[in-house]
Amino acid sequence: MSRSPSFSVKPELPSSKIDSDSLSRWVVAFCITRFDLEQGQLIEECFPSGSLTPEEELEIAFSSFPDSISQNQNRASIHDCIFIFRFPRRGNSNSHPANGSSSRQRHDERLKRGGEQKSVVILSHSPYSSVFKPLLQIMGPLYFDIGKKALEHIAAYVSMWSSPVPGKLMELPIGNATLKVNLPPVHSLPSDLGVSFEESTSSMGPFPPNNQSVPQGLFHDSDIFGIYRGILLQLWLLWELLLIGEPILMIAPTPPQCCEAVSALVSLVAPLLCSVDFRPYFTIHDPEFARLNSLQEGDVFPPMVLGVTNLFFLKAFRNIPHIVSVGSPAINSIRLPLAPRASTGRIPARAEGFGLQNLSLKRFSPSNLLNSVKLRRDGPLCLMTEHKEAIWSTYVATTKPDTSILNRLIDAGMSPRVEESMSVVNNEILRRHFLELTTNFLAPFGPYFRATTPSEGSSPFADPPPLPPFSADEFLVSLSARGPGKFLSKRMRYNWLDLYRRFLRGQNFMPWFRRRRAVAEHEQQRLWRQARMKTDIQHFISKMSELEIVESFNAIERHLLGEMQISLTCTGLCEVLATIRPNM
Repeated sequence: MSRSPSFSVKPELPSSKIDSDSLSRWVVAFCITRFDLEQGQLIEECFPSGSLTPEEELEIAFSSFPDSISQNQNRASIHDCIFIFRFPRRGNSNSHPANGSSSRQRHDERLKRGGEQKSVVILSHSPYSSVFKPLLQIMGPLYFDIGKKALEHIAAYVSMWSSPVPGKLMELPIGNATLKVNLPPVHSLPSDLGVSFEESTSSMGPFPPNNQSVPQGLFHDSDIFGIYRGILLQLWLLWELLLIGEPILMIAPTPPQCCEAVSALVSLVAPLLCSVDFRPYFTIHDPEFARLNSLQEGDVFPPMVLGVTNLFFLKAFRNIPHIVSVGSPAINSIRLPLAPRASTGRIPARAEGFGLQNLSLKRFSPSNLLNSVKLRRDGPLCLMTEHKEAIWSTYVATTKPDTSILNRLIDAGMSPRVEESMSVVNNEILRRHFLELTTNFLAPFGPYFRATTPSEGSSPFADPPPLPPFSADEFLVSLSARGPGKFLSKRMRYNWLDLYRRFLRGQNFMPWFRRRRAVAEHEQQRLWRQARMKTDIQHFISKMSELEIVESFNAIERHLLGEMQISLTCTGLCEVLATIRPNM
């Protein structure tokens, strides 16, 4: 982790005049946590002060450090890593703030215990990892250069940013630099963030949008190809497991790698609202650990995706049904090493295809088949002796790996610069495919979100008809008769209806369905209101009987009173805000 040499802080920045309300649109607090020899983990600095309760301070102090120090470090060395952690807010078990930590471990024989450990933490209610990761890359080194003043400097810049606009590209000035970031769309954000109903309904269409610069879900910039390179054929299995809300334990050698693995997995189900409790980095200090550790054999593990580096969890969570091991134990790097290429005596003139051919041959070679049998026989506890990329699960996927997608992936060779650019291409290929896969999977629910407009000759002043009622049993019967559609029928096995059945019972379906339903109802109300405003009332009542005119008058009066009430509410709110601002 390094700060750009072109970055500098403007000395005249008035940190004393930071607008706390503007700051809170992005960040709850900036913290410095330290491991103290006598007191353990504690918060050393917090800005703004008083932002956290003592209980929250304790949880953040414990969560902001890696579970264990790397064993591959030299004395008198510095090791930095950036990771994301989440935990439930007190009093609201369904809300998980998104927090980022830049942790530094410094070995120095002159210090007690031969070193020190500190973390720079950004606390936020919003899952804007595309903002907080680069911000930590600036803020971490800045703090270790100039001390706690860095918190005030960064807070001053953030408070001057405009309000977050979900789903849009934003340019956020920081020092003499600018962060250009895409924020996740509204439909992927938790409802407790106070998001509006003005969601795009395009996510229910039969095809994903053509504009690839527009993010369609959380963690749209995650490195899917890089972190899952060793188990690419299993991506469709992982997609299904998250789709139906199965618990998954994700193991990686370092916090950044397990964060990348969890983030990339969540991004695969876009544009679906992910309601499974996912923790990019989970430690034994998490408040949930005691409850999960107390589960008895036979108890059902809750729907969670846990990213961990501590192999103790393999023994603690023996009843978690799906375990995934990813990443490389290489020091100070999350870039996975490429598989060695067969020597051909020539230098390729272009990047070669990653290719299903190589993938398939490796997968079904005698040595790999023997290794697979050995891995399954030994179980995930074999990771205690040697890290391997593998999946342990008895679940049989309905969706088949897409050979055409795998054949389009590019193996760029050992050049880091070329590999990075090719990884971007591969990520776009994979993300586009799974976006299309998820969108087609959700398409059969489209009729339940279809807003109607007043038919010709009918009164727009009547109440809109309700949206079609939903029954899971009737939906499955209808879908069974209709089929999954051309796109899915080519990619799914005969038992595709079981996947829908599991999805309906899972953690993701009902929150997503209710959210989409509320958006559709809001859209229908808007369309009918628009129709009323365009209606020529004189012409409308000219052909009515006296009784129909009276009934229409009552309906029109009711809607006018409703509009007046909305107008008065908005006017009153504006007056209150105008009164408050001069006193701030």
